[in-house]
Amino acid sequence: MTVGDLGEFGLIAAIAARLPRGERTVIGIGDDAAVLATPDGRVVATTDLMVEARHFRRDWSAPADVGGKAAARNLADVAAMGATPVALLVALATPGDLPVAWAQGLVSGIAAECARTGATVVGGDVSGADTIMIAATALGDLAGREPVTRAGARPGDLLAVTGVLGHAAAGLALLGAGLAEPAALVTAYRWPRPPYQAGPEAAALGATSMIDVSDGLVADTGHVAQASGVLIDIDTGRLVPGRDLLNAAERLGASGPPGPADTAGPAGPAGPAGPAGPAGPAGPGDSAEPAGLVRPLVWMLTGGEDHALAATFPPGTGLPGHWRVIGRVRQGEGVRVDGQPFQGQPGWDHFI
Repeated sequence: MTVGDLGEFGLIAAIAARLPRGERTVIGIGDDAAVLATPDGRVVATTDLMVEARHFRRDWSAPADVGGKAAARNLADVAAMGATPVALLVALATPGDLPVAWAQGLVSGIAAECARTGATVVGGDVSGADTIMIAATALGDLAGREPVTRAGARPGDLLAVTGVLGHAAAGLALLGAGLAEPAALVTAYRWPRPPYQAGPEAAALGATSMIDVSDGLVADTGHVAQASGVLIDIDTGRLVPGRDLLNAAERLGASGPPGPADTAGPAGPAGPAGPAGPAGPAGPGDSAEPAGLVRPLVWMLTGGEDHALAATFPPGTGLPGHWRVIGRVRQGEGVRVDGQPFQGQPGWDHFI
C-alpha cells in the first residue's frame, strides 16, 4: 500500500497512531494547532529541512534512520541554547507512490529520537511532492535558565566539546566508497546521537557561548567567534582520533587526500547518480589536504552532522569528564588551528 492509497487524512491518522502524547501537551495532533504548557514563559524554537538526494538517500538509510536524523538535527539546536527539547512539529511532503511502510518507519524513527529527550510530536502537515522533504520545528524549555547564545565568548575562556567529532564524515566517506565498516561510523552518519543533556548542563556550569556542531567544528566555532568578536584557537593535540576513525582512514587509503564524499555536512549524499550527486559536496579535500593534518583530523575539524556540542567556559570551570577542552578563546577574530589560519574548506556550506 502507498501513501496515495491512504490519502491525506488517512496518512495523518496513520502517523498520529504511532506517536505518544506528551505531558506538556494541552491540545495535540488533530486540531488546527497544538497548545503546550510553558512553565518558563519562554519558548526556544528552531526549524530545519531535509530533502531526499540532498540530505539522505533511501538506498543508504532505512526510514527510521531518516526520521531519527530529522529529529536529532532539530532537537540538538534546542539543546545548544541550553534548553531541554519538549516538542516537535513535523511536515512531510512525499510522492504518492511512497510505501506506507516507509512512512511508518520514518515516524518510528522520529518518535524514538524524541523519546531520548522526553519530547513528543505535537503536530505537522503532509503534502504531495516530487521528492521526499521533511521539515521539522523543535521547541524547548529553558526551565528558568538564560539562553546560551553564540555571542558570549570572552578572551581567556576555554573551548570544550562533548559528543563525537568526525564520525558522520567518516561514515559518509565509507558509504561513498561502497564500504560498510567500521559499522559504528556508518551508523553515526545515518542516525546521529546528540548529547542533549549536555546543553542544559553547560548552561548550569556557566557556559558563555554554545553551538551545535552540524556543519563542522571549524565552521561552527567560526560562527561563535564572529558573533562574540573573538579569536578561537583549536588545539589539534587535544583532538585524538579514535580507533574507528583511524581504521576508516586506513580502509579508504590514508595516503590520499580526503575526497568529495568526506564532507558530512547536511547535504552530504547528493543524488542517486552517485555518492556525492551531480555536483558533489564541497569537501575539505576538494583542493588540497590542509598542511600537516591527516584525514581523521580533517574529519574531526570539518565534518558535520555528528551534532556534538561546542561551548566556551570561563577559565577554571570544573567540567565533567564528558566535556573535553580543545582550545582557547583569545583576542582577535576568526578561528585558528594550532595558532595558524585553517587552509581548506572549514565545513559544509549549502551554496558552495
